[in-house]
Amino acid sequence: MARAAGDSFAELVRIMATLRAPGGCPWDAEQSHTSLMRYLVEEAYEVVEAVEAPEGVNLPLLREELGDVLLQVVFNADIASSEAGGFDIVQVIDGLSAKLKDRHPDVYGSDEQRANAPKDASDQQARWDELKAAEKSERGPLDGIPPHLPALAMAEKTVTKAKKAGITLPPEPVSMTDDLPSMLREEDFGELLFTLVCRAKQNGLDSERALRTYTRHFIEHFGRPRPGASGLED
Repeated sequence: MARAAGDSFAELVRIMATLRAPGGCPWDAEQSHTSLMRYLVEEAYEVVEAVEAPEGVNLPLLREELGDVLLQVVFNADIASSEAGGFDIVQVIDGLSAKLKDRHPDVYGSDEQRANAPKDASDQQARWDELKAAEKSERGPLDGIPPHLPALAMAEKTVTKAKKAGITLPPEPVSMTDDLPSMLREEDFGELLFTLVCRAKQNGLDSERALRTYTRHFIEHFGRPRPGASGLED
């Protein structure tokens, strides 16, 4: 499988190089990292669509959409290879491989590291957090959150990192029936969020902008590096 994947990937890299070379595709040759960003975001959302299909994961569609995401990776790497101080797809792959090995000493480490490997997913997550903190020791606790994430995804990632860093979050309801209706299902919570969006619309407010603005202010206030604390980044 690894050899077949290598051959197929090499062919994809050759095709991309041909399309962007003189005599290739004029549109491909004109693209930049900036111009491709919207396509990368769109393709990522189409992967989500395939996974969350009403009838279950749509595997044929998922295969196609993952290919489209891969195209964006190869496309951007080919552009970068022609820029001063840039990189090529080999460096992208090598960097990722090195990161995976560094983050999995339980598999690729010494005999002692493997013997002391985490026994379950929870322990493994804690170990990853330690490794990432060591890698990013000079970063703030909320660094590494992409500023252009959709507002809800940005808020969720911020909450996750803030909890890990021990940052005080806005007060939560004392119980599920305190400030919020009883919600045991995602559908119930989705209904509440939809209702809040409707209320915001009635009041002339932009829900996406409102949540994004509040989250950014939270990050700016609590995200500065603190003495003795380390930021985490995925």
